[in-house]
Amino acid sequence: MHITQLNRECLLHLFSFLDKNSRKSLAETCQQLLEVFQDPSLWCLLNFHSPAELKKNNFLLGPALKYLSICWYSERVKVCNIEDWMKNHFQKDFCNRHENTVSDFLLEVCNRCPNLLSLTLSGCGHITDDCILLLLKNCPNLRTLKLENCVRITDRTLEAVTLYGGSLQTLHVDFCRNITRTGLERVREKRPSVTLRAERSADMIPDNKPEKKLMLEKASRKWVQL
Repeated sequence: MHITQLNRECLLHLFSFLDKNSRKSLAETCQQLLEVFQDPSLWCLLNFHSPAELKKNNFLLGPALKYLSICWYSERVKVCNIEDWMKNHFQKDFCNRHENTVSDFLLEVCNRCPNLLSLTLSGCGHITDDCILLLLKNCPNLRTLKLENCVRITDRTLEAVTLYGGSLQTLHVDFCRNITRTGLERVREKRPSVTLRAERSADMIPDNKPEKKLMLEKASRKWVQL
């Protein structure tokens, strides 16, 4: 029996066991399998392991998407996490190649995936508060938001949760160094029903602008002289 002799339901079930690349390869063999690949019900869950995967043409974004995960576990994440003013030319060049990749992708999610229920971002050093704010506004059913090692996330994201996270049940902001205890307490106060976790975030050293660091160094030297 040839695969194309299977009915649509069987083909969708078969496709569900394949990864994104395998689905795309199979879809390129004939029109019937391409139509199965393009079925929105096949794309309720998406997992990505690097920004480069977001640029591939092996998946579909649509209203059926419920669970999205972008987790980048790589030594390169450390480069993205360096404060911009401290990066050398090589590091800046590296970051410029993918600085807007995840943000642009999430913008597409905002426009196409209003039924998103869960979002996990890990190691996404260029994601900003504005990105999360827009997502909370456009995905009102979002129940789970997990942010890990996203260094540009600040208390503005926590404020957005109190304003637009009406459906949110779980919020993780682990190892986000620009989150403060004040911001966390505000979420607990305004959204007591949300399960909040912030491992190490409020205990990490936040970013400082160069002029602020210089002022601190001068104050420290004066204190030593005294």
